[in-house]
Amino acid sequence: MLSLLLSQLANGLVLGGLYVLIAIGLSIIFGLLGIVNFAHGTFFALGAYFGVSLYGHFGWPAVLLSPVLVGLLGMAVERLLIHHLYDKEPLISLIVTFALALLIEALTRVIWGGLGQPFNAPPFLSGIFLWGPVLVTRYRFAVFASTVVLLILLWAFLQFTPYGRILRAGSRDPEMVGLLGIRLPRVLTAVFGLGCAIAAIAGVLAAPLWTVDPTMSEGAIMPAFVIVTIGGLGSFPGAVIAGLAVGEVIAMTIQFAPAASGAIMYVFMALVLLLRPRGLLGERWERFE
Repeated sequence: MLSLLLSQLANGLVLGGLYVLIAIGLSIIFGLLGIVNFAHGTFFALGAYFGVSLYGHFGWPAVLLSPVLVGLLGMAVERLLIHHLYDKEPLISLIVTFALALLIEALTRVIWGGLGQPFNAPPFLSGIFLWGPVLVTRYRFAVFASTVVLLILLWAFLQFTPYGRILRAGSRDPEMVGLLGIRLPRVLTAVFGLGCAIAAIAGVLAAPLWTVDPTMSEGAIMPAFVIVTIGGLGSFPGAVIAGLAVGEVIAMTIQFAPAASGAIMYVFMALVLLLRPRGLLGERWERFE
């Protein structure tokens, strides 16, 4: 029983790590652009689909290009559509991005079909790790390790680079950033592309674990919104803590009460918001109040 419990906890960390990557991209976009991006889950799915296609034609090394392609696509979408939504009511951005999500999902069905696509883990990551009572597959361990490395790199980028400081300052006071001579429209385009690329990384990592089909975006977008809400709007550490917590809560619920696994994260969110209405690490953001 102890072995099963610890193994499920390890699986919860992997699931939570994937949720964190999806939510971090959504949080960055919302924090700086003020856009409720309901299409974020489709960029997660596109990451998986691009990875499948690149793997089929060029092998595993080419899969690394998938997030880059999705990021470039996200930048194009921002220039063509999203930038018209700035300073509009949040409901407008929600409606427009919801329509965008439906469009991308429909195009996905046209290009790749409606059936699931096979995508296996790399052969060198096959097998399992057994540490005492804990049993976890090599690929799940690699996913969690990759997630940790990516989060550390992203945190260092936001904290210690000039561009990262511009992003953090722009999320609080974009007008002041513009007055300093920084061309904010280019920054906003890059931020949207970065958020989409991070979602695509999560899609590539999740592809061998989830079913790669047009509906996989639906399994990503709602947990992302829940995690951003629990962690606090625009909070990087809040999203990390909330994502890992949601992953563990879902994993434990699957183990002991599978029927409730689909609803447990919403119950968890309601309990957190009753105690912390702004989320775990949420702050007062004047631009949204």
